[in-house]
Amino acid sequence: MESQSGVAAIRSYIDKMPSLPTTVSKILEICNDPNTSPADLNRVISLDPVLMGKVMKLINSAYYGITQEVTSLVRAIIMLGINTVKNLALSTAVLGNLGSQKDFKALNMEGFWRHSLCVGVTSKLIAKKRKINPMILEEYFMSGLLHDLGKIPLNNVVSDRYLKAMSICDKQHVTLYKAEREAAALDHCDVGRYIMETWKLGAEVTDAVAFHHTAEGYGGASKDIVFTVTMANYFANTFEIGFAGDRYPEKPDETVFKFLGVTLDYLEEIADTVSNEIEKARVFLKTGD
Repeated sequence: MESQSGVAAIRSYIDKMPSLPTTVSKILEICNDPNTSPADLNRVISLDPVLMGKVMKLINSAYYGITQEVTSLVRAIIMLGINTVKNLALSTAVLGNLGSQKDFKALNMEGFWRHSLCVGVTSKLIAKKRKINPMILEEYFMSGLLHDLGKIPLNNVVSDRYLKAMSICDKQHVTLYKAEREAAALDHCDVGRYIMETWKLGAEVTDAVAFHHTAEGYGGASKDIVFTVTMANYFANTFEIGFAGDRYPEKPDETVFKFLGVTLDYLEEIADTVSNEIEKARVFLKTGD
């Protein structure tokens, strides 16, 4: 009965979260149209001075390394690409709803977001190595960045049970999502999926969030991105880049390694590159400064 009340409390918490801002919803709608042009985005973003400022800040940041300052919004959109602008707007909205210190009762905020950035950056690097269409590489980054979002409502709403889950994880040497199920009757993948569905963020990111610990049983249409985020999450936990509570991560099934053509040696080789890219990508978490 207690576990059922916890599940209900988490669902209620998510249902009461602010919806995505109108501008962001409009940007997502526009970007889902294959005929979208930078001019279409320019018309929407130019009406939102705050978001416009964030786009300009991103294009002129170290993440892109442009030597001459960009001052035109249209040029910034063209240079960044439609998907990057979409993901900037989305990450800003998500962090606005779930990124504050008050939401991190049982988790360390700095460690959590560093882990999340690591998974985003690593997902993008793996996708690039596999020659995934450059137009959608930012989808891999965003799916990785958001993969653990379900942990925030869990440790905010049922923080006592979340601390118990971490204790189970340490004592039994089990992966955190299994300890979450034992302590709270659901795991961060379940909660994350509900957030993604509530905000209508699309099947690919939703599936990556929902199945990054159970990829071997996934049979949907987004296997590439699900498997990539699964591998990137394993890398982040194994190499202890950031910390999101999972001290005993499970190694992905061999089918994931074979599908991606990725080895542990390759993951070790990219560790330094990942660390450098994390520092550059921090701008995605600082766009509200």
